[in-house]
Amino acid sequence: MLTVMDGDDLAEALYARMRWNAPLSAQHADLLMDRLDLHPGLRIADLGCGWGELLLQVVSRAVQPDAASPVRAIGVDTDAATLARGRELARERGLGRLVDFVEQDVAAWRGTADRVLCVGASHAFGGTRAALSALTQVVPDGGRLLFGDGCWDTTPSPAAMEIFGAEVRPLPDLLEMCRAVGWRVIHVSTADQREWDDFEFTFRAGRQEWLLAHGDDPRAGEVRDWLDTRERQYVQEYRGVLGFAYLVLAH
Repeated sequence: MLTVMDGDDLAEALYARMRWNAPLSAQHADLLMDRLDLHPGLRIADLGCGWGELLLQVVSRAVQPDAASPVRAIGVDTDAATLARGRELARERGLGRLVDFVEQDVAAWRGTADRVLCVGASHAFGGTRAALSALTQVVPDGGRLLFGDGCWDTTPSPAAMEIFGAEVRPLPDLLEMCRAVGWRVIHVSTADQREWDDFEFTFRAGRQEWLLAHGDDPRAGEVRDWLDTRERQYVQEYRGVLGFAYLVLAH
């Protein structure tokens, strides 16, 4: 396992080239925000927000300068460094008074919100079904949930199953699970191959750049092995096999 320390340049390089920590283009994000039916006066929460880029864009979309009822938003995550990045981004965009970032386990958060984002964070609830069930208590009647989760696009190899585990399911099974716990499916779209490639390679790009600039660092060999192993896993085992679904749900 690659050894890094909080606050060092290698740790900071991990997400340095990513817009957000999901296979999602700006155009696709615009579509999802349209489906969330955003407007002033909403309470918005992003559970597992990372540095909150999607949350900040959602808030910006919902805000209207002359609205009497402003948006209120919260981002919840356990990663202090990414939360600090989110606070700085919010301040730079003039959204600091509208968005709070809280360091907390998302499964322990007990608030409610009219619009909830939970993208790539089902593991924090104990898995997909557990997340979908728990989130019914977070989103009130009339609210909407943007839920992003992995799904198999094709039958996985044993190696892909070993990487991601039995929790990942085909898209039809994921939709059946949503209905089984009480959600109605408002919208479904999935990440395309270009979104996946951009996500995978921007995830590694910051550390690739670090490696090129720090070839004499004692950790360079370890970083090179980490990067090469993950590239091989993606290209050889799950590129075109693992999908990612974006669901807008209501109940």
